[in-house]
Amino acid sequence: MTLDLETAARERGIKYFLVSYTDLFGTQRAKLVPAAAIKGTCKNGAGFAGFATWLDMSPADADLLAMPDPDGLIQLPWKPEVGWLPADLVMDGKPVEQGPRNILKRLIKDAARDGLQMKTGVECEFFLITPCGSEPADLADKQMKPCYDQSALMRRYDVITEICDAMLSLGWKPYQNDHEDANGQFEMNWDYDDALVTADRHAFFKYMTRSIAEKHGLRATFMPKPFMELTGSGCHAHVSVWRDGENIFADRSDEIGMSQAGYHFIGGLIHSADALAAITNPCVNSYKRINAPRTTSGATWAPNTVTYTGNNRTHMIRIPDGGRFEFRLADGAANPYLLQAGILAAGLDGMRNRRDPGKRLDINMYTDGHTVEGVKQLPLNMLDAMRALDRCDVLNDAFGAFVPSYLKLKQDEWNAYCRHLTQWERDNTLDC
Repeated sequence: MTLDLETAARERGIKYFLVSYTDLFGTQRAKLVPAAAIKGTCKNGAGFAGFATWLDMSPADADLLAMPDPDGLIQLPWKPEVGWLPADLVMDGKPVEQGPRNILKRLIKDAARDGLQMKTGVECEFFLITPCGSEPADLADKQMKPCYDQSALMRRYDVITEICDAMLSLGWKPYQNDHEDANGQFEMNWDYDDALVTADRHAFFKYMTRSIAEKHGLRATFMPKPFMELTGSGCHAHVSVWRDGENIFADRSDEIGMSQAGYHFIGGLIHSADALAAITNPCVNSYKRINAPRTTSGATWAPNTVTYTGNNRTHMIRIPDGGRFEFRLADGAANPYLLQAGILAAGLDGMRNRRDPGKRLDINMYTDGHTVEGVKQLPLNMLDAMRALDRCDVLNDAFGAFVPSYLKLKQDEWNAYCRHLTQWERDNTLDC
């Protein structure tokens, strides 16, 4: 039963609703709607000029309407008089084909026709930096190997625990927080769920983290590679697929606990990985993470080849234990909805076409990858990834009108980067 927002506002003390959507570049757009007007907004939508955001629209287009999803309501823990609502995009009475949340919902319905539900969790890495963005904010965070540094973690106790307490109050079941492999870098984990729920929470988490960091005089960035000598920020996704309440990836008879359905899903990701990178690694800066030289900590922790393995973090796909795998390609700039949609589209193709993922490799790909012949490489830059996406029948068929719209905007981004290079890249990616 759909939540009645007027009733929820009265009962929860909500004065305003933030009706929010995420555009093609992952930027969150919103209108602030007083609770007294939310009934009309649910019926008619919140109006936007689509051309003013990254959606490949024209100033001559009709109003873009964001239709709030009441079931996605999240009350801001740090400002409880405001309720955040994810929205689906509509124009001229029809869903906007390139709307990221629309794409994911359509693919979820496609999977449901086969009785399948994808469940995922994401590991969001981010940096806490100075407001100007020039360096990590904690000037005492200088270790060469800073991962899990207890002192550096506790110096940011107030920020990290405020975010974690917020997730606890929202019922997300957060379970671990840590200082990551770069100076000033952190990761926070919460429980997995349905792909759409995870995407909504991922979008909100990025907004929440930035907002709480600002409260403390800091700036949070999910930029993939803000500092060239330090490890970049990934957004690893843990994936399983379910049917009738059972995890169909789990198989105790397999050496590492993965079923044939799971291997076929992985095979789909491997088949489309170079094209998928245009979505999961969506900016110029992304390729400085996956094609990075060794960092000060000793490893990039990012893949550069299209391979899978068991419990080994040097590959694109890791199977840490039975019934799930970790997709390690995506970075912090990934659009929360397109990340899930890309994984689902490629994985469904793998299952339906019984794609073979090839031989599992258990070697250290950072030191011994050169000893393996014929291994598929990831794109060297955004332009190569865009070209791969343009050629990819699997993702073009699954995403429809999104692909030409996305590629057009990405070509404009690439051209702007080529004109202005490093400063443009930093200015336009720190707040991704």
